[in-house]
Amino acid sequence: MPKTENFQWYVEQVAPGEIHGHTIAQQLVSGRSQFQTYAVVVSPLFGKMLVLDGDTQSSALDEHIYHEALVHPACVAAGGVPERALILGGGEGATLRELLRVPSMRKVTMVDIDGEVVEACKRHLPEWSAGAFEDARAEIVIGDAKEYVFGSREQFDVIVSDLTEPLDDSPSAELHSPQMYAAIRARLSRRGAYALQASMAGPHNFALHARMVANLKDVFNAVSPYAAYVPAFDTAWGFALCAGTLDMRSEAAAQAAQTHATACEGLRFYDAESHRGLFNVPRYLREAYESR
Repeated sequence: MPKTENFQWYVEQVAPGEIHGHTIAQQLVSGRSQFQTYAVVVSPLFGKMLVLDGDTQSSALDEHIYHEALVHPACVAAGGVPERALILGGGEGATLRELLRVPSMRKVTMVDIDGEVVEACKRHLPEWSAGAFEDARAEIVIGDAKEYVFGSREQFDVIVSDLTEPLDDSPSAELHSPQMYAAIRARLSRRGAYALQASMAGPHNFALHARMVANLKDVFNAVSPYAAYVPAFDTAWGFALCAGTLDMRSEAAAQAAQTHATACEGLRFYDAESHRGLFNVPRYLREAYESR
């Protein structure tokens, strides 16, 4: 890493011909687990940052944008009073934190394959989980998400996938197969909702996002894609919500979002106005969804 003044630089290649760089004041931990390399570093601008396999996963400055956008629309789509939830991935504990904010929530099961990274996040990123790992409603399973979904017979009101994208050279590709999506659908309760992070959604990098949305539509009857700008990623980030009981672009959904946000104490991003912004995606994305 090159030095500038008193700082090292952490540089990640996010696409052919595009790199993002962050100055790093401190490295809190780094290592290689059985599954991936990991590091927790401190940026003067973004604060603590979790980096996996050289890619930024979240930062102290804006992780609430990503995690609130990932979790709360699904809770609204599930009727606003979900009681049981499943997280696929989510090692930092922030997705768990957001689901446990929901007053009606009785149990949240989190399945992450990398126990070493989970422990590193508990130790070095306790702000992310904010006590969620110790909550009596939380069940933490260190194991394979695919095996858990296929082997389970439980029903969940909300399922949230915080897994990496299905890149061609990534082992997570099989976690986004039609068979996996069908198994997830089978684990949803009658009014259940499935939400997942769905890759970059900027005007120059939305191809994988659009393909993921198209693949979801092959399995789920109703798919509502949405996006939020996440500064640490320096791009719009895509998500998708699979649920058929509420038009997420309607005013009724925005009002339901406000009711939900008011009930969930401590939210910093999600409310009715942010909900409208999430689901009113730009024209280039709408055209991409319609063309597939």
